[in-house]
Amino acid sequence: MMSIQSPEKSPRKKQPKSPEKGAKRAKPPPPPFFAARPKVTAPPSSDIPSSSPAFATPAHPLRPFQAPAPAKAAVLPIILPPPTLRPLAFRTFTKKHSLTLTSSALQELATFIGRHCGSGWKEEGLAEKVLEEVARTWKNRNGGVIVDGASSELKDILKTLEGNMSGGKIINGPRGLSRQNSLLLEQTEDADLSKTRLGLRPSSSLTPDDNQASFGMSGIGLDEEPDDAALQDARRWLKVINAFDQPRYTYNVGKKHFEKINSPPSLLPPAARKTEVFRHRYNVIHQRLLRNEAFQTSAMTSARVRTTTSSAMQSHKITPIANLLGRHGTTHMLLGMLIVLPTGNLAISDLTGAIALDLSQAVSIPEDSAWFTPGMIVLVDGVYEEEEESVGMGLSGNAGVGGTIGGRFQGFFIGQPPCEKRRATLGVSGLEGGADHTIGGGFGWIDFLGVGSERACGSRMRRIEQRLLRQPALADPDKPSRGRVVIVGELNLDQPRTLQALKKILSLYATDPEGSTPMTFVLTGNFTTHAVMARGGSGGSIEYKEFFDALASTLADFPMLLTTATFVFVPGDNDGWVSAFAGGASVPLPRKPVPDLFTSRIRRVFAAANAEAGLSAAEGTGGEAVWTSNPGRISVFGPNHEIVLFRDDISARLRRSSVRLKSKSAPADAAAAEDVSMSGANPAPSSPPAAASEAMDIDPSPQQPPPQQQQQEQLSHDILAARKLVKTVLDQGYLAPFRPAIKPVHWDYAPALHLYPLPTALVLVDTTAPPFAVTYEGCHVMNPGSVLVPGRRGVARWVEYTVGVGKNGRVRECIF
Repeated sequence: MMSIQSPEKSPRKKQPKSPEKGAKRAKPPPPPFFAARPKVTAPPSSDIPSSSPAFATPAHPLRPFQAPAPAKAAVLPIILPPPTLRPLAFRTFTKKHSLTLTSSALQELATFIGRHCGSGWKEEGLAEKVLEEVARTWKNRNGGVIVDGASSELKDILKTLEGNMSGGKIINGPRGLSRQNSLLLEQTEDADLSKTRLGLRPSSSLTPDDNQASFGMSGIGLDEEPDDAALQDARRWLKVINAFDQPRYTYNVGKKHFEKINSPPSLLPPAARKTEVFRHRYNVIHQRLLRNEAFQTSAMTSARVRTTTSSAMQSHKITPIANLLGRHGTTHMLLGMLIVLPTGNLAISDLTGAIALDLSQAVSIPEDSAWFTPGMIVLVDGVYEEEEESVGMGLSGNAGVGGTIGGRFQGFFIGQPPCEKRRATLGVSGLEGGADHTIGGGFGWIDFLGVGSERACGSRMRRIEQRLLRQPALADPDKPSRGRVVIVGELNLDQPRTLQALKKILSLYATDPEGSTPMTFVLTGNFTTHAVMARGGSGGSIEYKEFFDALASTLADFPMLLTTATFVFVPGDNDGWVSAFAGGASVPLPRKPVPDLFTSRIRRVFAAANAEAGLSAAEGTGGEAVWTSNPGRISVFGPNHEIVLFRDDISARLRRSSVRLKSKSAPADAAAAEDVSMSGANPAPSSPPAAASEAMDIDPSPQQPPPQQQQQEQLSHDILAARKLVKTVLDQGYLAPFRPAIKPVHWDYAPALHLYPLPTALVLVDTTAPPFAVTYEGCHVMNPGSVLVPGRRGVARWVEYTVGVGKNGRVRECIF
């Protein structure tokens, strides 16, 4: 009886043999009907020879020769217990890659290896290669320190790995996962950045240290000297990030790191997401405080003597509100959110409970340095006073942990939680902008914006920035910098003089030498003075579109700027579509861009200018118009520079809803001499008022005529108001620190409003605040105000910010 061969040996019979090799074999040549098998179009499963010639498949005489696809080597699956795999997994994940495996992840890996590696998982070293590839891919995908089997990331990695395995081994072919391929950047880039080589295979110039440093993000894939001419332009390293496309992270208190939110966001989420917004804000500020020296207990810290008026630095301790029960008359420091109770009284709330707050005797530290409104997370130092009827019980009514605690908290001092510098958050040390940066602690391996983490590509991006921006600026200081960002404030297109002012501003930059024009122009709303689409018979959407058509006609007069710069448009409250139902009132944040229906002509103007110059925005060689959300972000050189764009009249809202505090009794001269320091919670004497004055082009010389002295005093008051606004926003680390009734927020998109880590620059367009350019804790905050200066006819105002060289912005004015 003729025996049937097994499937494992069948591929060897299907390979065509030459006559010379066939003569050497001991077995006779195959029969004629088997020699014609390569022309069969049946699936590979039917390639097994039949036991009878009657079942042979005839070959089509006209079909060309077609070699069969090689079959994958079969592996006999086994049941691999997780405890058997644990030693090898511990050695690969924990010892080598500093990752922690959960029991569910170990079960998933054991099932996968037993199914696809079979009995050779240990003797042939198949399991070790699989574990190594999974660990490396997990780190490149920014999965976190703990590998969880229930996460979709691990399942997606195993699913991808399953399609690239044959015979228990990982294929190193085109579809395989080699060491370089596992470092690919797995994100979708827009057309403008398609030529920046983001996501390409890392070049051979990558050192082992740089390769290991790509934890949290894949290799940036850039040569030390990019050969593409388009990459020699600083604008090619610019990316505009929409708030609705920004990665969402939440802080895990147990694991002490940020975890990526994989659930899809929604504009109508469940009510539980509202409490998650507060919980995330509180946890981020709480862990930030614990990293501050003032909240760390140390003998060195307590013995350190400060050079300011305070004698020694004291170590503070935060008390949860629930721990106040039964501690009548004791002094504590609370960290919580200011809220308004249903009775109308002020209270403070944290994750454990809430308590009524009495701020009648409280003063701010430093005095008059920040705003305090319900919705902010603040530090309050005072005494807990328990009610007489609740003494011995500790509770009032049906309140308990998680509710309102009986009694009240008498606050004597209130202050903002001090913010943290960007370099400290990302773990970057060394000179600012130098090449000797090192990676330390912090969250440098977290990719907060989806452009690469600090640990993955920060040092390489700094070297490219040094070559493209810093070296040309040092070689020719008189030449305008290519890294300039021109920020035009509120642009009311329904006012004819606005377009005249914009035309004058653009004409000043159109005369710059070739290659030295600004790389970005930022135009912010409100693009109409009133909510046009909500005013009924005023023209509605047709009139709204005509305003942008007029703007397109103005931009068409500057083809050089249209082909060499990126124009970013940020909407306001009066822009579509939200103004159609809000009527110009406060609308939820973040806000979507202006619809393409109204901006089509502006896009055609850019396309025509690029076509006339022989350029293409899709190929990264021409200019483009980007309509982003509010707030939006601009990333320059990956994680090197982050510029936040935000349009909101936050200053007026702070004045309307702020809590009135008691002021210290001091002479008028002393109060006038005091200055708000911009160095954090503790003022430093090394920050004179002239520092901010120089940034705003104000001459603080006292030898001036009396009228100019009065004007200087008024300008100094504006600077103090600007510093007060900047300190409030950056200390909160949140762009909407108000009650939901005052400033609503889309709960699922609230992570886009966080200012953590602190950005390198914040464009805060506020028409109710004076124009300024102030630096606080390394973050440069700018407010151009409105492009038309109120009370001054024929004067246009804007802000010019230089990236990389000095990192300074200045308020500029011109007459049109």
